[in-house]
Amino acid sequence: QLQVVESGGGSVQAGGSLRLSCAAIGYKYRMKCMGWVRQAPGKERGGVANSYFPESRTYLSDSVKGRFTISHDHAKKKVYLQMNNLKPEDTAMYYCAAAEDCVGEYFVEADWGQGPQVIVSS
Repeated sequence: QLQVVESGGGSVQAGGSLRLSCAAIGYKYRMKCMGWVRQAPGKERGGVANSYFPESRTYLSDSVKGRFTISHDHAKKKVYLQMNNLKPEDTAMYYCAAAEDCVGEYFVEADWGQGPQVIVSS
C-alpha cells in the first residue's frame, strides 16, 4: 500500500515563493509518474505539473509555465514543486499524485495525498 505525504505550502504575498515536497512511501507497482493538481474554492481540480520518470519528461500547465518548476528524485520517490512569482490566482489546495502513468495533465491509477494549502495574498 502506498502513502503519499506532502509538505510545504502556507501563506505568502504575491511575488513570493514557496516549495512543495511530496514523498511516496511504500510500494506501488509500476509507479512512473508523480506530480500535482490543485483546486481553488468553487473551482474544478486541474493539473499543475507532473514528472514522468522513465523519460525525464515533465508537464507544466500554461498558467504556471515560467514560474513553477517540477523536479524529482526517482530513487527516493519524491517530487518537488518550486513556485516562484506567486499570484493570488495560485491560491488553492495542492494535491500530490503518485501514479502508474501520466498523460498530459492527467494521472493514471493514482494514489493521492491530503493536500497542503497555498494562499497568496495581493
